[in-house]
Amino acid sequence: MDFNQIKLAVLGVGNWGKNHLKTAATLLPHENITVYDPGLRTKETVRAVSDKINIADSIDDIINNPEITTAIVATPAQTHYFVAKGMLESGKHVLAEKPITLYSKEAENLVHIAEKKNLRLMVGHVLLYHEAVKIIKNGVNKELGELQYLYSNRLNLGKIRFEENSLWSFAPHDIAIIQYIVGASPIAIHAKGSAVIQPHIEDSTVTYLKYPENTSAHIFVSWLHPFKEQRLVVIGTEGMYVFEDSLPKDKLKFYKKGFKNINGRFEAFDQSFEVVQYDHKPPLEEEQRHFFNCVLTGETPLSDGKHALEVLKILEQAQERLSE
Repeated sequence: MDFNQIKLAVLGVGNWGKNHLKTAATLLPHENITVYDPGLRTKETVRAVSDKINIADSIDDIINNPEITTAIVATPAQTHYFVAKGMLESGKHVLAEKPITLYSKEAENLVHIAEKKNLRLMVGHVLLYHEAVKIIKNGVNKELGELQYLYSNRLNLGKIRFEENSLWSFAPHDIAIIQYIVGASPIAIHAKGSAVIQPHIEDSTVTYLKYPENTSAHIFVSWLHPFKEQRLVVIGTEGMYVFEDSLPKDKLKFYKKGFKNINGRFEAFDQSFEVVQYDHKPPLEEEQRHFFNCVLTGETPLSDGKHALEVLKILEQAQERLSE
């Protein structure tokens, strides 16, 4: 696909936004990229990538430029709604970083605007574009068998947040992945947490999701943990996938383990595991490629606004359970 037609604005080049900028610079002609960020180091960040990238003086310069057809919104989360809304209303396709917004009503409005104007609205749930996650998804009803149970641990002795708890900080990644693999909406949501360091801000949370067909999942997230762990376990009737993104290598394994019902008795089968090889394509680059392809072809993005809205609604319901 020829991306030379894409005229892109990158809004926000902070910690994650600068990665978007660097990635876009590998996919698009540099003169096709315009950056806006009111920060003091914006020019320094942009020039470190390329002298040919344009720098806008204001967000209105982006909105009012009809040549810019596409925007990546990597501004602070509390501004996502207003920035993305302005881009969509000016006729631009939008890739917004997660969370799409902080409130589902705002996300619903963005989805409505995008549909009304026939624009692509995509959200940066980047792990959906990881080759290991794709393999797991494709293994459902094949080597994995029927899906039974999933669990995800995202743990670290991490940076303490003062405005959001560990659920909102870490769990969106895992909810997005589980929604993608299961392919259905949860029929029940429960959550428990513990606020140890600060009152009313949970350092650790466990969220339980119940799905149709007797499939269930739990998500354990914490920034109060002695070591880093990013582990996803997906269990089916024929085996189990384990994806440990925190490992330096051999991150994806398939275990031929489980139970079989033989004449009314459950007997375990336990064979050796195998390391699953996959192409180590940068997920962020795959995400942007997918977005630009959807812009040019009119296809619906994998992590479109509706998918992100469902993730946000699950987060809101889990937070309600925590507050109870």
